[in-house]
Amino acid sequence: MAQETCFANARIVLRDRIVTGRVILAGETIAGIEEGTGVPAGAMDCDGDYLIPGLVELHTDNLERHIEPRPGVNWPLDSAILAHDAELASVGITTVFDALRIGSVLFGEGKFEKYARPTASEVLRLRGKGILKISHFLHLRAEICSDTLMEELEEFGPDDRIGIVSVMDHTPGQRQFRDITKLEAYLKGKKNMSDAQFDDHVSHLQNLRARAGDRHEAMVVREARRYGAVLASHDDTTDGQVAVSSGHGAALAEFPTTVEAAEACREKGIAIMMGAPNIIRGGSHSGNVSALELAGMDLLDIVSSDYVPGALMLSAFRLGAFWDDLPRAIRTVSEAPARAAGLADRGAIEAGQRADLVRVRQADATPVMRAAWSRGVRVS
Repeated sequence: MAQETCFANARIVLRDRIVTGRVILAGETIAGIEEGTGVPAGAMDCDGDYLIPGLVELHTDNLERHIEPRPGVNWPLDSAILAHDAELASVGITTVFDALRIGSVLFGEGKFEKYARPTASEVLRLRGKGILKISHFLHLRAEICSDTLMEELEEFGPDDRIGIVSVMDHTPGQRQFRDITKLEAYLKGKKNMSDAQFDDHVSHLQNLRARAGDRHEAMVVREARRYGAVLASHDDTTDGQVAVSSGHGAALAEFPTTVEAAEACREKGIAIMMGAPNIIRGGSHSGNVSALELAGMDLLDIVSSDYVPGALMLSAFRLGAFWDDLPRAIRTVSEAPARAAGLADRGAIEAGQRADLVRVRQADATPVMRAAWSRGVRVS
C-alpha cells in the first residue's frame, strides 16, 4: 500500500480557484483534496502558504550555461547536468524539457560546435540511474541556418525522450534579429567580434540560409515526426510565417515577435509561449513584442523561464497580479505547458495527477519557494 502524506492548512491553487485545505498523497500520486483549516495529526502544516503544481519548463538554455560556464570553458557533463537539475528543483521546476541546440556553424568567430548528442546521452544515463531530482525530457532546437543540421538530426531517434523539436532560424535580418544592430550588440559583447568579423559572420549565415535553409526545414519537420515529438515554431514574425508553421503541423509557437504573429497563432490554434524575463523586465531584450502586451490581449498561453530559471515562478505571480487571477497565471507555468507537450499526468492539483507540488510563501510581491516535491519525494 502506498504511503500516505498530507499537506494541511494550505492555500491550494486549483485550476480556477484557490481553496484552503489539505492535499493528500498516496505515494507518487495525488489521492484527494479536502477543504478546511484543520491540521490532522501527522500532517504537514503549511501555515497558510500557497500549494501550487510543480512548474513545467518547455524551453530553457540553462543547461548550456552549466556546460560552458564561460566562453571556451567546457565543464564535465555529469557535473553540469546535476547542477542544472538541482537548480531547477530549487526554483520549483519539477519537469523540464532540456533545450539542446542541433546544427553547428563552423565558420569564423561566430562558430559554435556540436554538443547535443553526448549531452543527451548523459542526461538519459543519469536519469536511468535514478540520480536526477526532477523529470527530464529533451527539446531539440534545430537551427536550419547551420552547417551540420542534417547529420546531427540523424543521431537521434524515437527512444531518446525527445518531447519537442523547434524549428529555429536565426538568420540575421529576420525573426528575432530583424534589427541586425541587436545581433551586433549581442555578438560583439559576448564574442568580442570586430566590425569585419561581424560582417563576415552575417554574410556567411545569410548565404548558408539561402543555400540549405529550405532543405533543412523540411528535414526537421520529417524528423520530429519520426521522434514522435511535438513540433514548435520559433520567433514567428508575420502571419505568413505562422501559416508555414501551421502547415508543418506546429502545435506550439515559441516567442512570437509581433502582435500580428501572435494573433495568427491564436487563429490557427497554436499555443503561444513567451519568456518570463520579458514579463519581469517589461519588454523583450531584442526589441520585440512585450509579453505583457500579449497577455493583455489574451494572446499568452504558456510562460518559459528561457535563460533565468528563477524567473518562471516570479513571472507567474506577476501575471497573477496583472490579470487579477492567480490560478490562470499558474496554469501558464504548469498545466498549459504540460498539455502542449503531450503530458496528461501532471500540471494540476487534482486526484490522479503526479504528486509534483511546490509550497510558496509570498513576501510582498515576491514568491518565496519553501519546498518542492517530485512524485511525492521532496527535492528541495
